[in-house]
Amino acid sequence: MVEQITGMLALIGVLSLFCQWLGWKLRLPAILPLLLCGLTLGPGLGFLNPDAIFGNLLFPIISLGVAVILFEGALTLNFKEIKDHGRMVTHLVTIGTAITWACITTATFYLLDFSWEIALLFGALVVVTGPTVIVPMLRSVRPKSQLASILRWEGIVIDPIGALLAVLVFEYITVSGDPTTHVLYALGSMLSLGLGLGAIAGYFTGQILRRNLLPHYLRNTAVLTLMLGIFVGSNLLQEESGLLTVTVMGIWLANMRGVDIAEILEFKETLTVLLISALFILLAARLDSTAMLDLGWGGVGVLAVTMLVARPLSIWVSGVGTSLSRADKWFLCWIAPRGIVAAAVSSLFAIKLEANNVQGADAIVPLVFLIIIGTVVIQSLTAGRWARFLGVKADSAQGLLIFGASKFSRELAKILKSKDIKVLLADNNWDNIRLARMDNIPVYFGNPASEHAETYMDLTGIGRVLIISPYRQLNPLVSFYFQDFFGEKKVFELNNSETGSARHQLSESYKQRLCLFGDSVSYAKIASLMAKGAVLKVTNITENFSFEHFCKRYGETAMPLVYLTKDGKVMVVSGNDTVFPNSIELISLLPIEALEEAKIQQAIAEEEAQAVQDKAVEEAMPAKS
Repeated sequence: MVEQITGMLALIGVLSLFCQWLGWKLRLPAILPLLLCGLTLGPGLGFLNPDAIFGNLLFPIISLGVAVILFEGALTLNFKEIKDHGRMVTHLVTIGTAITWACITTATFYLLDFSWEIALLFGALVVVTGPTVIVPMLRSVRPKSQLASILRWEGIVIDPIGALLAVLVFEYITVSGDPTTHVLYALGSMLSLGLGLGAIAGYFTGQILRRNLLPHYLRNTAVLTLMLGIFVGSNLLQEESGLLTVTVMGIWLANMRGVDIAEILEFKETLTVLLISALFILLAARLDSTAMLDLGWGGVGVLAVTMLVARPLSIWVSGVGTSLSRADKWFLCWIAPRGIVAAAVSSLFAIKLEANNVQGADAIVPLVFLIIIGTVVIQSLTAGRWARFLGVKADSAQGLLIFGASKFSRELAKILKSKDIKVLLADNNWDNIRLARMDNIPVYFGNPASEHAETYMDLTGIGRVLIISPYRQLNPLVSFYFQDFFGEKKVFELNNSETGSARHQLSESYKQRLCLFGDSVSYAKIASLMAKGAVLKVTNITENFSFEHFCKRYGETAMPLVYLTKDGKVMVVSGNDTVFPNSIELISLLPIEALEEAKIQQAIAEEEAQAVQDKAVEEAMPAKS
C-alpha cells in the first residue's frame, strides 16, 4: 500500500509537470490538459481513485493545499495597486463581483432547485477568474494594451476577494447548519477569530521580516511553516476558521509597510504551481462524470447565465464613467474564464459539507467543473475571432523589454518613451529600478524569466527583448526563456562572452546571437563610454543628411542603437548593420571622441561655407564696379 501511494504521488508529479509544459507549449491555460489528464485517469480509465488510495489523508492534503493557494493569492492583494490600475478594475472587483454573485446565485436557485445557502456558496466560488487562465488566453488573443491590462489585473485582484467571499459564505452555512448553536454567535466568533488572529499573525510575521530576525535562507520556509501552523491552530480554536485566518494574514502582509515579500511571493508561487497542478488532477479524478450529466439543462442554463447575463451586466455597469468604447466593453464581456482556485476551494468545501450532511453539497463540484470547462473551452476557441470582429486586436507589438536598468538603459528608455514606444525595464538591482521609477519609466523588479514575472509583468505591446545587463549567469537564462516566448529573432543580447576555462565557454550557436548593437559591443564597453561622458542622441536620417553624412560627422566611434521608421516600426541594430534607409530617426550612442569629431566637422563645414561666401562676395565686387 505504501509503495502504491508513493508511486501515485510520483506519477501525479510527473503528469503535473507534463500538463504545465503542454499548456505553455500550446499557449493554452494549463487547466485544460490538467483537467483532461485527471478525467482520463479517473472516471475514464478508473486508474486513479484518490479516495481509495489516500483514504483519510486526502482531506488533509486538499485542506493544506487550499490554505497555501489562498495565502499566496492574498499576498497579491495590495490595496494601493487596485487604485493604481484604474476605475474599471476597481469597479470590476467590487461592483462587478457583487453583480456576478447575485446573478449566478439567483440562476442556480431557480434553474437547479438548490437551497439559497448552497446557491450563495456556488455563486461566490465562481466569481473569480484568475491569472492562470487569463494570461495564456491574452497571449493568444493579443487585444489592445488597455484591455489586456484590465483583464490581467482583474484576475490577479479578484482571486483573493472571491476566495474570501466564498470562505465567509461557507462559514455561515457551517454554523447555520448546527441547530444547537446560535447562528449569530457562532458566526461572530468565527469571524472575530479569523480576522483577529489573521491580522495578529500577519503583523508579527511582518515584524519578523522587517527586522531581519531570520537568516535569509530561512525566510521563505519560515513564512510557509508559520502560515500552516496558524491555519491548523485557528481550526483547533474554532472549526473551519483557518481559511479565513490565512487569507487575512496574507492580505495584512501584502499591505504592511516596509515588508519585502517579493522573494516570499515567488517561492509561494512556485509551490502553488505544483500544488495546483497536483490538486487539479486529483480533483478531476474524483469527479463523477454522471453527476455532471445529471445537472442536465439546468446546468447548461447556469453556464449561459454566467457567460451571457452576469458578465455583460457587470461589465456595462462597472464601465460607467470610464473611457472604454462600446467595442472594448463587448470584448470584456466575453473574457471571464474560471480557474483552478474555484475547483480547489469548491472541492474542499464540498467534502466538509457532505460530512455535515448538508443537502445539495454533492452537486457543487460537478457544477463548478461545468462552469470551468464551459468558460475556458468556449472562450479560448472564440476570443480571437471576437477580438478581430470588434477591431480590438493590438497592432504588431513594437515595444521593448530591456533587461538591465543601468544609466544607459534608462536614457534609451526615456528616448523611446518620448517617441510613444512602449518600453519596460527589468532588473534585480533595486537602486537601478528606483532611479528608473524617478524617471517615470515602467519597471519590473526581479528576474523577468521567473514565474512571478510571467503573471505580474505586463508584456502587452512588447515584441522584442534587449538584454543589456552585467549578469553573466542570468543573461542566458533570460535569453532562452524569451526566445521560446517571442522567437529567436526577437531577442537581442550584448556580446559579454570572454575567453576562459572550457567549463565557462558558451556554445557557438548561442555566441552567434550575441550581436546587439554590433558583434564587439559588450556591457563593459557601454558602461565605460557612459562613465566617460558619452550621450544618446536622436538624428533624422534624410536624403539631404544620409547615414554617410552621419558617419562623416561623428566618425567611426558613433554607435547606432535603434531606429524608428515612418510607419512607427522599431528596428534594433545588430551584427554588422552598416546600411540604413532614409526617412528614419536614428538613436545612437556618441562617445566623447564622436562629439569632438562632430565639433571639428562642424568647424570645417563653417569654414568651407564662409570660404564659399567670401568667394561669392569677391566675384560680385568687380561686377558692381
